[in-house]
Amino acid sequence: MPVEFLSDEQAAAHGSFVGTPSRAQLARFFFLDDEDRRLVDQRQRDHLRLGFGVSIGTVRCVGRFLADPIDVPAEVVDYVAEQLRISDPSCIKTYAQRESTRREHAGEIQRTYRYRDFSTVADEFEAGWTDAWAWTTGDGPKALFDAAVGWLRKGKVLLPGVTTLARLVAGCMTTRRSGCGRRSVRSY
Repeated sequence: MPVEFLSDEQAAAHGSFVGTPSRAQLARFFFLDDEDRRLVDQRQRDHLRLGFGVSIGTVRCVGRFLADPIDVPAEVVDYVAEQLRISDPSCIKTYAQRESTRREHAGEIQRTYRYRDFSTVADEFEAGWTDAWAWTTGDGPKALFDAAVGWLRKGKVLLPGVTTLARLVAGCMTTRRSGCGRRSVRSY
């Protein structure tokens, strides 16, 4: 598994919650503005509204949809429930029961907020961004990995799995060390 340059903790933290978000992080990622509320309020039941609202904030915060969309800190659920005036935040447990609902909601959020799948930018990412970054900086693979996550999140690209991203970074680093990058050299 080509993630040797990441610690087990760093690999486990990729695209997931690490601890409890601060109050500032809750406000930044989980505050539901008017557009968010309009979408959330299209759901009639509290568990659907709460799960949808939490999913919007989750993709903003961690850069992807979680396999279990309610695997979030309780503070996140409470923060969103308070905004939606849902008196029993534990109702979110019901949200996880229907796979099709979670999948449909993730698709709607992705379309509405224009998140892209990694597959749509993989070539640009691998042949363009990672090569350019690796060739113009002296950064090691951990720094390149972190910068790649930042670039993907800024571009509203859903994060690939940690192994996929680590493999691309490791490949880029190997290419840089061997002096035979994919970038063409012009002769004048």
